[in-house]
Amino acid sequence: MNETVKEELIRQRNIYYYNQMIVNEKNSLLSKNVLQKTKKKSKSSFGSQKIDLRDFIFAPKKWEGVFYTFYAIFIPYGVGAVFLFFFIAGGNYENFKLLNMNAFLIIWLIGYEVVATFSLLWIMVLYLQYEENITS
Repeated sequence: MNETVKEELIRQRNIYYYNQMIVNEKNSLLSKNVLQKTKKKSKSSFGSQKIDLRDFIFAPKKWEGVFYTFYAIFIPYGVGAVFLFFFIAGGNYENFKLLNMNAFLIIWLIGYEVVATFSLLWIMVLYLQYEENITS
């Protein structure tokens, strides 16, 4: 009878030891999950986003350089001409014809300033609307 009591005590100790090992393993896994979740939730700033121009501007593959150059030259020029037509000539075609449209650089610079202003305002609006996407 004494032998069975000893065996029972040894069995219970082994069970306690085994249960303690299981609890320690669960705690270590839980702490690793908490660390991983806190790493995922670390804040990323608005400025650290990756930007690809192909998401915003049409440019066929292998022709990006040509299209971006075309856009950089003619979009500001077109915006400058429209600005001159509406704000300087007052929307009157006769007054617009009196303007010297051969001053390409001046018209381009006016358009560049208008495009830059709208671009900065758009970036500011996107910044104010920015919410970090947290995936759990």
